[in-house]
Amino acid sequence: MRALRRFLGRRHRLIATLVAASAMSCAILALRQDTASVTVLVAARDLSGGVLGTADLIPAPLRPGTAPDGALRPGTPFAGKVLTGPARRGEPLTDVRLLGPGLLAAHGRGTVATPVRVADPETARLLSPGDVVNVLAATSAWEGTAPASVVAEDVTVLATPGGESERGALVVLATTPAQATELASAQAGGRLSITIGPRAG
Repeated sequence: MRALRRFLGRRHRLIATLVAASAMSCAILALRQDTASVTVLVAARDLSGGVLGTADLIPAPLRPGTAPDGALRPGTPFAGKVLTGPARRGEPLTDVRLLGPGLLAAHGRGTVATPVRVADPETARLLSPGDVVNVLAATSAWEGTAPASVVAEDVTVLATPGGESERGALVVLATTPAQATELASAQAGGRLSITIGPRAG
């Protein structure tokens, strides 16, 4: 009887050891899966937008499934491209954050990216990508400035790249080709201003 008990005791200890080893193996495997990462490009510091330099983005690991769609990967040429708006340090950058075809992906066919100069830089600083604006133009006349008129209505701000000049602050809008033509003509003959409406959707 004692021999039987000793045999069963050894067997229980063996089973317990095997179960513990199996649990440890599963834990190590899960840990390895958790530590596997995907490397993407993130902002090296707080960025205000505008033209990117070679040191503005750095590679950083993210856990699988956490990288956003369209995230820029190491090796993607980004120096000289325009960041559409501010980005926080460590924020993963995606293709829609850069001025280019990806920026229009969420808009309908026939939409074009139209850069315009807003006469008042302080007003332009209030804008963020996604804002909906009306663009007004005031043309110069011999007697002074003519009353402003709306030349583009309910257009979406795609980017606020930053950078100011004597002609105003640069803003990129999503417009139709016809609106782009109107804006180009208005900009050539006068000064552009904006009013900000509620965001679409």
